Amino acid sequence: MNWFIKTERFTKKTLALSLQEREKNIEKHKDWIIKLNKSGVKISSGYLVDSKQTPGGGGLLILQAKSYEEAQEIIKEDPMISNDLVIWELHEWIQVGGTLINKFI
Repeated sequence: MNWFIKTERFTKKTLALSLQEREKNIEKHKDWIIKLNKSGVKISSGYLVDSKQTPGGGGLLILQAKSYEEAQEIIKEDPMISNDLVIWELHEWIQVGGTLINKFI
């Protein structure tokens, strides 16, 4: 199994939504993550903040999958993507050193 990293930023459409509408969509995203975790998919998601803890740096999702194609199939089901609320990129992560410590390993 390989590790993949998806980065994302809100679209102009998303930024134009009210805070309540954005939060509704983020809750759908969180529910999607929980569902995948419960089904056995190793996945974790969060958002980025600056040195003052202010959000706005985008989001980061880490996922384990057999192939790029499988990771992409999973990612495309993310409500934030399927509703065109983020601009995103997916990359396979090739570890070259250090130790990855998290609840998945």
